Amino acid sequence: MLQLGDEVALYTVVFVLVLLGTRSPVWSCLLAVSVYLFLAMFRFHQVPESRARQVLSPGGGVAGLGGVSAVAHRGGGHDAPENTIAAIREGVELDLEFTSDGVPILMHDETVDRTTNGSGPLSQMSFSDLQRRLSGDLYRKHPVLYNTSIVCSFQPKVIYRMRQTDPEVVTALTHRPWSLSRYGDGAPRFASHWKQQWMTLVDVLLDWAHHHFLWKLCGVSAFLVQKNFVSPDYVQYWAQRGVQVVAWTVNTAVEKQYYQELLQVNYITDSLVEDCDPHY
Repeated sequence: MLQLGDEVALYTVVFVLVLLGTRSPVWSCLLAVSVYLFLAMFRFHQVPESRARQVLSPGGGVAGLGGVSAVAHRGGGHDAPENTIAAIREGVELDLEFTSDGVPILMHDETVDRTTNGSGPLSQMSFSDLQRRLSGDLYRKHPVLYNTSIVCSFQPKVIYRMRQTDPEVVTALTHRPWSLSRYGDGAPRFASHWKQQWMTLVDVLLDWAHHHFLWKLCGVSAFLVQKNFVSPDYVQYWAQRGVQVVAWTVNTAVEKQYYQELLQVNYITDSLVEDCDPHY
């Protein structure tokens, strides 16, 4: 459910920015109304809560976790070869990329160098080309687990495309604040001071868009966010909007206990059996 504050914040920001740029109240009003009409015409509504719960909390979560679902990152890449049948456990997170002819493929990287016997960007290969290069079990003989699957992406356009293809699919936006200006450990990405400052500004705008605009446009049911940014207030913020928080990547017993017992939110982990190195 969209909160009134989201509506007011979104249209106020549009109005103020256009007013500062044009000094015209008329243009500011027109642009704010245009954003309203755009969302009214092109946004996707969230799937029914019962449908989202079926995917995000199958059977009430994993036994022993108090209703919280533990999801295996890349199929549990620490416990078994990533994105393979051998890695799948109670819950599994798999990564999606697209071939040049638009076929979705289970793969984490943008290139095929690390996980196949070929090389080069996946987006420049057709599905038939990729079939000749793949090594390992690719699920070709297994049906898609539609009723227990959620489509997640860092790119809102991917989520929007999936909702266009199937409005009933359960989706989530994936986000790590400051991802454009800093690495996962917090180190700056750029040596140039001005470029670093510029990308920091872009990060601020992107973060605002995710939390006030993009989630509504795509009609997501969950928000996957890097674990360091999850708090009780953050979980409550999204709960008020009918969106579940999923934290990534939670790799130690202490962290898992925190998410299971205090926050009571689903989490993604590299290992379901032991502690492992942090993943950003």
